[in-house]
Amino acid sequence: MRAKNSAIADSSVAVGTSRRQDTEPGPTTPGGGAGTATRHTDTRSAGADPAVTRPLGAGPADPGALPRGHRLRVGGTLQAALGVTAFSLTFPATAWGLEGFGPWSLVAVRSALAAVIAGVCLLVLRVPLPGRRHWAGLAVVAAGVVLGFPMLTTLALQTSTTAHAAVVVGLLPLTTALCSALRMGTRPSRTFWAAALAGAAAVLAFTVTQSGGSLTTADLYLFGALLVCAAGYTEGGRLARVMPGWQVIGWALVLCLPLSVLGALLALSYEPTQLTAHSVAGLLWVAAGSQFLGLVVWYRGMAAIGIPKASQLQLAQPLLTLVWSVLLLGEQLTPAAPLTAAAVLVCIAVTQRSSA
Repeated sequence: MRAKNSAIADSSVAVGTSRRQDTEPGPTTPGGGAGTATRHTDTRSAGADPAVTRPLGAGPADPGALPRGHRLRVGGTLQAALGVTAFSLTFPATAWGLEGFGPWSLVAVRSALAAVIAGVCLLVLRVPLPGRRHWAGLAVVAAGVVLGFPMLTTLALQTSTTAHAAVVVGLLPLTTALCSALRMGTRPSRTFWAAALAGAAAVLAFTVTQSGGSLTTADLYLFGALLVCAAGYTEGGRLARVMPGWQVIGWALVLCLPLSVLGALLALSYEPTQLTAHSVAGLLWVAAGSQFLGLVVWYRGMAAIGIPKASQLQLAQPLLTLVWSVLLLGEQLTPAAPLTAAAVLVCIAVTQRSSA
């Protein structure tokens, strides 16, 4: 009798141990709860013995991990795509703005509005001032991205079509890569240089052909815009290693605020202004969409999916601008415009692959 009781006790201990293993809390799920109930339910639904536990990390035993990573990738891709879309609308929006504002007024008011938006965000989030050693780099970003590129492209769009400007500025990733190589002291491969030169030759041939055999003043503005923006992007990329990218452009905008306000007051007093739906919409977009919010979602997207994948999305920017120029401005594209844009896209893809 005593032996029988002992056997029953041993059996109870064994069953109790089995149940404790089955109900032992697993790793915390993204929702904050333990994986106990889910693992128990999965085991029963599979028809297995409830006492047998699934090894940690095997298959679906870590519920929500894959969906969460998938959501992060999808969200990052969408944000980066929104940034590229915002940038692709810059030239059509600038053309709209020029319908009611002079070039100097448009650039100055645009920078001032963007600086106000950035300043409010920095204040609300209580972002501390950058270190003194970073202000020189921020000045380069401000000169290239906040002032130089908008000013030169706006002057160019007075006489150039947005499609023509989009093809020329499609060289910006290559120009930035070259500027970065010089600034950082890197040595790109021969394939990189060959693709970069091929892209530059394609754009140069396009501009000369479209301009009747010689470069126009608008082309010179656009090539100047490439250089100053590449310098600003390069310095901004260097600063983005020590502070979030949106703060880089935010502080660069704030740095230009006194000059932007003064320039806006002077320009508005000398240049005629006619407020229309197009001009106001264009101004608001280039100020809020292109120069600040577009950069915010772009940097957030890059942080989520990585720079290489995000940069692949940016290859579509010139082609998107060509689409907007037709849909929003009614421009007629020559066959050379999309062909040259596609050629530049291929060259950029080769440079990125060779430097990966």
